[in-house]
Amino acid sequence: MKYRKLGRTGLEVSEVAHGLWGMSGWSGSEDDKSRQAIQLAMELGCNFFDTAWAYGNGKSDGLLGEAMERTKGKRIYAASKIPPKNLQWPALPKYKYSDVFPGEYVFRYAEKIREKLRVDTIDVLQFHVWDDSWAEEPDFRNTVEKLKRDGIARWFGLSLNRWEPANGIRALRTGLVDVVQVIYNIFDQAPEDELFPVCRELNVGVIARVPLDEGSLGGKMTLETRFPESDWRARYFGPENLKATIPRVEKLKEIVPAGMTLPEMALRFILANADVSTTIVGMRKAEHVRGNVAASDAPRLSAGLLAELKKHRWDRKPKRWSD
Repeated sequence: MKYRKLGRTGLEVSEVAHGLWGMSGWSGSEDDKSRQAIQLAMELGCNFFDTAWAYGNGKSDGLLGEAMERTKGKRIYAASKIPPKNLQWPALPKYKYSDVFPGEYVFRYAEKIREKLRVDTIDVLQFHVWDDSWAEEPDFRNTVEKLKRDGIARWFGLSLNRWEPANGIRALRTGLVDVVQVIYNIFDQAPEDELFPVCRELNVGVIARVPLDEGSLGGKMTLETRFPESDWRARYFGPENLKATIPRVEKLKEIVPAGMTLPEMALRFILANADVSTTIVGMRKAEHVRGNVAASDAPRLSAGLLAELKKHRWDRKPKRWSD
């Protein structure tokens, strides 16, 4: 496992990190296997884990807290997220900041997360949604400064809306944001345009999420794939998106080099970008952990293959099914 600095936090984090959403919000997850996957990831060098209160109302936070309690000899970094009070994903300009992240609400949920993680101070605490119209709200500054001053969180971050990577740049320029989480993968390359240059300028850490496009870049889905109604992917990969996605995945399969898998190529594409501090991959089973961690130890992709992958950029706008 290789490690990179998480921006100005100075933390040395594993470049392949563990995302825990699938352990609470997706079908097919089993708690025992989830626990085994977290433990194996730690043993194989993952030291950065991303969770959120919304992942099962604290369930993923709790699973991570259990694991950290069992592994006190290793320094593990936990990143979690405060859900929006209005429970609306994504954030929209029409929502008032005071209705989404009022100070009292933020501190109450930060305390809940601390209890689940079994820590006194959360390494990275993020807002789970964001709209840049809120950047100059006095309560935003007051809240973030108090989180740090009172030792509730060491570092603060934002999780940006799907397919809106520039909708966070104003907040970064306030100096309050240490880490930004954004969708970045072979299809979603837009963060390279505006967001990444600002992160470079301000030394803001970049967490690349959704590296496998919610699973399509795992290479196993087909036009006939269906998910249970309780699974978030049932909406995301409905007829409109599935029909557009699968042909693009099939074209990518045609250029996967011999001896490499599609998900490995997808991860190595992200890791080729020095602006990325870490990429969080959903890993619910031991075999997922072993396969994804190996991407860090592999050589960087060739310039020729990277140039070819750049051609697969797919610029999209938020849809009702993509929340």
